[in-house]
Order: sequence, then structure tokens, then C-alpha cells
Amino acid sequence: MTVGIIGGTGPQGQGLAMRFASAGIPIFIGSRDKNKSQEIVAKLNQKIPAGSITIEGGTNQEAINRSSEMIIFAVPWEAHNSFLNDLKEQIGQKILVDIVVPLSKNDPKKVSMPPEGSATETAQSILGDETPVIGALHNVSATTLQNLNWKINCDVLVCGNNLNARKQVMSLIEKIGVRAYNAGDAESARCIEALTSILIRINISKMVPFSHAGIKIWAPDH
Repeated sequence: MTVGIIGGTGPQGQGLAMRFASAGIPIFIGSRDKNKSQEIVAKLNQKIPAGSITIEGGTNQEAINRSSEMIIFAVPWEAHNSFLNDLKEQIGQKILVDIVVPLSKNDPKKVSMPPEGSATETAQSILGDETPVIGALHNVSATTLQNLNWKINCDVLVCGNNLNARKQVMSLIEKIGVRAYNAGDAESARCIEALTSILIRINISKMVPFSHAGIKIWAPDH
């Protein structure tokens, strides 16, 4: 199963591409600039361990076409809606995994939620009910993803209105060594996406001795 990443030339897209390729998942990175995509892919393929699946790259349209049934959407929030409007006909009924967080333009420690409630819900509104939109991977540090010597230090909350698609995305995410939890329908993205701004605030605070922290769901000891 080939997974396309639209916006895959950004920090989080690059990290996910390397993680999935290292786990044996074929990845095709898409960009508006084909040359840029192919240049980045060449660098990523030099970083991933021997025996990994070779990452490929090209245009966003090529990434959609090469995707078997699932597309990861990793563009900046400012470009979120325009990209979806441009590509919705090509995306069709493939699962769109929206990892975008609507961070405030002037302060990444805050979110600026759209009228629909979240980026995930906005994507579902633009693409229509025929396209399963799943929100996931919002709270994972791009720096952690790109450092293949580090384990991913968090769990992943997955939400969306299509239960079967939710389960497929959870199964895919768990292939990179993290635990994914079913967090309910798309409305849950309002809470999940907003958590990212809180994590950013904590991670840049001088009051804590760490950075790149994530969230974990802890089972009780009893």
C-alpha cells in the first residue's frame, strides 16, 4: 500500500516519510514543485536505514494518483483550505489523514480555530461526506519524527466520522511504533488539535528541563 504525503517536503512530512519507509511502507511525497520534492526525497533516502523502502517524490497530483487508498495531508494551516479546494476532485473517496493544526499566525502557543471547529472538520466540509477525513498525528514533534535514533515518545489520538477509516489509520500509525487510540468522531479534533499549542508552550518554557514532549495515555496501576 503506497501512502502519499501532500506537503511532504515540510518538517513533519519529511519525518513521517522516513518513519513509514523505515517500517516498510511505500511513501510518495508530493509538492507543488516537483524538483523540490525530488531533491528532498534524495536526501531522505540517504538518512533512512538500509533495507527501508525507497521514498519517491513528485507533484501533489502524482502523490494522490500513487496513493492506494490513503493520503496524509501535512500542509501549513494557511494553505489548508486552498490546497483542499484545488485537489478535492483528485482525492475522491480516498482516506485523507489531516495532521494540520490551526495555530495562531502570530503566536504558535495559541490556536485560532476555524468556524467549523477544527482543521479536521474544515477538511470534511470542503471534501464532502464521500471522502473519509481522519484527524491524527497532531501532537507529534517534527524534530522527534526526523531523528530516527529517537523513539516516538507519545501516543496518537485518531478521530473522524468514519469508523472503518479511523481503524485503518490507527493500524497504519501503529506500524511506526506508537500506540493509536480511537478518540471518536471529527468533533474530537477540536480538543486534540488544541493540545498542540499547549505542548508547544510547555516545550519552549524555561520552567521545564525538556523539549519535544508529547502526550501519553497511562493505564492505571490497579
